[in-house]
Amino acid sequence: MRGIDRRLGLLFCVFLLIFSFAIARAFWLQGVRGGALRAEAHGQQVTEVTIPGQRGRILDRNGKVLAASEDAADVIATPYQVKNPAQAAMDLHEVLGMPTTDLLEPLQDRGSGFAYLARKVGADEAARVEKLNIAGISTVPTSRRFYPQGELASQVIGAVGSENQGLTGLEEAQNEVLGGANGEQDVIHDALGRPIRMDTVTPASVGEDIQITLDAAIQARTEEALARAGEQFEAQGATAIVMNANTSEILAMANWPGYDPSNLEEASDEQLQNRATGFTYEPGSTFKAFTVAAALEDKVVTPQTSFYLPSEIQVADRKIGEAHERPPIDATVSEILAQSSNVGAVRVGLAEGADRFSRWINNFGFGRVTGLDYPGEERGIVPERDEYSGSTMGNLPI
Repeated sequence: MRGIDRRLGLLFCVFLLIFSFAIARAFWLQGVRGGALRAEAHGQQVTEVTIPGQRGRILDRNGKVLAASEDAADVIATPYQVKNPAQAAMDLHEVLGMPTTDLLEPLQDRGSGFAYLARKVGADEAARVEKLNIAGISTVPTSRRFYPQGELASQVIGAVGSENQGLTGLEEAQNEVLGGANGEQDVIHDALGRPIRMDTVTPASVGEDIQITLDAAIQARTEEALARAGEQFEAQGATAIVMNANTSEILAMANWPGYDPSNLEEASDEQLQNRATGFTYEPGSTFKAFTVAAALEDKVVTPQTSFYLPSEIQVADRKIGEAHERPPIDATVSEILAQSSNVGAVRVGLAEGADRFSRWINNFGFGRVTGLDYPGEERGIVPERDEYSGSTMGNLPI
């Protein structure tokens, strides 16, 4: 009897030891390691994905759509769940048309829990990816920009990045208005890495539309004419603006060469720039109109005021002639402007005088931004009055 009691006591001790070990193990796993294990399990089963907000539309003055957003999808991977990365890359290449090396590199990172394989693919492509039913590969909805008018006004409209953020042009300048707020989504995977549920944590929102003064028809004709001129004269680039002089509304702002805004990777930095606002130019003979306007406003001359115009005029160390040789003549201010006479414009500028001339350059707004609220606008280079040299009043009036 005493032997049986001894065996029962020994068995009880063994059970007590096992039970104590189980209690200690449970405490260790749930108490000490609980947070880390829960985070690890969450990381293996749940992928947190940012859902970009859908951008608002850009419309021309007549309501024609110049830029809008459409449904798209990002192709994502949980690399450690992809059993055969090489085969998966080959299968995805057939659908996405991407180089297999670009697809294989993120899939081979076995320690990674998340990777983007392709951004903003079309709805049809996304459906074909899902049909492949590859463990660890899935898609999440997003949106992408499309341009119903093609390359029309591409530099003015601007470009959008992979996160639907405005990068250049109006897309950048009006990003707060156009850009909807991003949302967040949890993609829950099963043990094979297949998405079984998508939980919206924060919904994405849609941005507001903006309507601009450009007229798509006038813009198209302007770009056609500009392209012909650029090609004819083998120019490095060209720009043209059509403005309603009564209201200051910009009806067309064209740049050549253009670029395809839906294929941003092929565009150079120079092609992305709006030459109409982002470059500094000498105004050339167009400035003669401002020289004459200043003198008229100060009543230094009238349209009928006559000047003797030699073939050339000396101003300090500079000798200025006409674009084409001519004998000395007499000409009125109206004729000087109509004929775009260099010598005549210099005579008017000298009559106006450097002080008043400089003041009028500032009054006309040269050397300041226009207030167009457009990114990257240049302000021009205008010398201050105390920077004038002896020949300045021979240079600036023309």
